[in-house]
Amino acid sequence: MCVSRCLLCVGMSLVPMAIVCMVSNILLLIPELNIHFLLEGHVTREATWATGLWGSGFLVLLGARVFVQSSRTRGCCAFRSQMLSHVAYSCVCLLAAGSCCLVSATGLVQGPLCLYNTTTGTTWGVPLKPLADSHSGYLYNRTLWSGVCLQPRAVVEWNVVLFSVMGGTSALQTFLCAANILNSLLGLIVGQGFCHNKVSPV
Repeated sequence: MCVSRCLLCVGMSLVPMAIVCMVSNILLLIPELNIHFLLEGHVTREATWATGLWGSGFLVLLGARVFVQSSRTRGCCAFRSQMLSHVAYSCVCLLAAGSCCLVSATGLVQGPLCLYNTTTGTTWGVPLKPLADSHSGYLYNRTLWSGVCLQPRAVVEWNVVLFSVMGGTSALQTFLCAANILNSLLGLIVGQGFCHNKVSPV
């Protein structure tokens, strides 16, 4: 029953990770814990895509629920049909978590949307994004973190921490979903009994 135990472990592991991604994305939408930035459209673009909510959050939670429930499946035919559906669920979760990881990395590199000073006054924009003809990016120059953005307060640190947490967690989800694809394929091929050095009868 190694396949079933692996399904249970993956499913149980994905649940807290999905919750972390959802909470991180929600916090990214409300810098300073103030919703008026979201209502006025002054939130980082990658946060508004909400991949942590629908991708690494809801879809992964749905997959985790299926994995945990199916770990109790008995019977050769039922088990193999479940393994086939798990390959599909794992692929969906893999794409969802992978998209969240990619969006988080992009948001981290581009920097936050904030109010900053220009030669014509203050304006909303993304002043810290890397440009070919200037600095290489704010991540390599921490002196920019507190001196550029005027509002929301500490938005640079807010985005760095939350996008890093969401990106790292979704990357781990991607790894677990990829491993679960292999596990499900193994269960589909050899059935439930390979840990006991036998193949379940067809």
